[in-house]
Amino acid sequence: MEVTETLQRHEPAHAWRPHLTSAHEQLAPRLEAFYRDLHAHPELSMQEQQTAAKVAKWLEGSGFEVTTGVGRHGVVGMLRNGPGPTVLLRADMDGLPVEEKTGRPDASRVTAKDSQGDTVPVMHACGHDVHLTCLVGVAELLASSRNHWRGTLMMVAQPAEETLQGARAMMSDGLYARFGTPSVALAQHVGPLPVGLVGHHRGASMMASASVRVRIHGKGGHGSQPHATVDPVVIAAYLVTRLQTIVSREVDLSRGGAVVSVGSLHAGHRANVIPDEAVLELTVRTPTDALQDQLIDAISRMARAECEAGRAPRPPDIEVMSRTRVMVNDDTYYHRVRAAHAAWFGEDRLVDMGMASGSEDFPYFDGRTSNDESKAEVPLVYWFFGGTSHDAWKRAPGRTLWEKLQSLPSNHSPHFDPSLDCLRFGCESMLLAALACLDEEPKAEQEPAPRAGKRLH
Repeated sequence: MEVTETLQRHEPAHAWRPHLTSAHEQLAPRLEAFYRDLHAHPELSMQEQQTAAKVAKWLEGSGFEVTTGVGRHGVVGMLRNGPGPTVLLRADMDGLPVEEKTGRPDASRVTAKDSQGDTVPVMHACGHDVHLTCLVGVAELLASSRNHWRGTLMMVAQPAEETLQGARAMMSDGLYARFGTPSVALAQHVGPLPVGLVGHHRGASMMASASVRVRIHGKGGHGSQPHATVDPVVIAAYLVTRLQTIVSREVDLSRGGAVVSVGSLHAGHRANVIPDEAVLELTVRTPTDALQDQLIDAISRMARAECEAGRAPRPPDIEVMSRTRVMVNDDTYYHRVRAAHAAWFGEDRLVDMGMASGSEDFPYFDGRTSNDESKAEVPLVYWFFGGTSHDAWKRAPGRTLWEKLQSLPSNHSPHFDPSLDCLRFGCESMLLAALACLDEEPKAEQEPAPRAGKRLH
């Protein structure tokens, strides 16, 4: 479907703008209270039990058939409203092990045990509390406006996005086998853009990522007798340096940029003790899935070679702790969603984000069991929306959009603090996307049969 057709198709939504405005004004106090509660009580990945219960309660109150415990703590809400496409709307639930420093009255003071058993602070530093609030808000708005659309809504609250586990956990738990395969899956993410701007990018919009752990085995001993040891710290140091050559010497520049960053290096406890092992953890970001495989292979090859050169007693343990594919927007549905946003907000409110170096596990909702894109069952669309208040945006240093973005606290920062104004904006952007993919309810004077080319399957 062409962009002009999509714009024309979505214009009827303007007819119920007054209804949407009125409904949202009535809903706003409850949504704010819901958001503040979520923000003050974040939960770590795969620990989202209370968060899931709050989402489930809201969806049930809006008339959805709700199932909990999908992929451990995932929530699925179904609302059937006549024949038509099934549209999946997804929001993520987990917080991060970050100590909040926003100074908000509802700032998180929560601590929790992480997967290693360590006590850590927890914060919604990535805006998942905003995403969930928008999800339940859209659920209620659409449930109360069933005379304007036809089809089925599948609302998905997903656990463990931050660890890239949750989407696959829900899919492995039979999400589509149990609830049906959707016609399209939609998701959005709040960011430091100013409230009122929507960020889109056609095609591949977010990079593939992987987290890799390398455990180097040595032979410990006294720091004064290094000749009697095999020092894993020295091997690790050489490996960190060697890894920097992967992108600069092994990646074809015509394939786009890539990142290999060592974010963690741990070894030993005392200055005069050479430890038995050293552990590196690193992140890999690539614009294609094939390049991700190439870089992981290179990391493994270099780790084994450095261990052999350093006389390690055995090869290193190499573990891919998590990984996700490139996020690729389906072209047809991308144009539908973008055109719906342009028709409602105005073309000047849309910005092209380019391909983000950040990553998501949302791509696994396409139903593929391999990296073969031809086997995708479900088209996906993913976009960004602004969370920075207008006052904060004006105060931010920089002249251009991108300079200001670099100066503001972004996702994962302990100072990340989305404006309350973004709740309404995020609700609208998700609701418009959903309506662009659902069927419209024919008016009384129209033929009840659907128009040719109206639905996409």
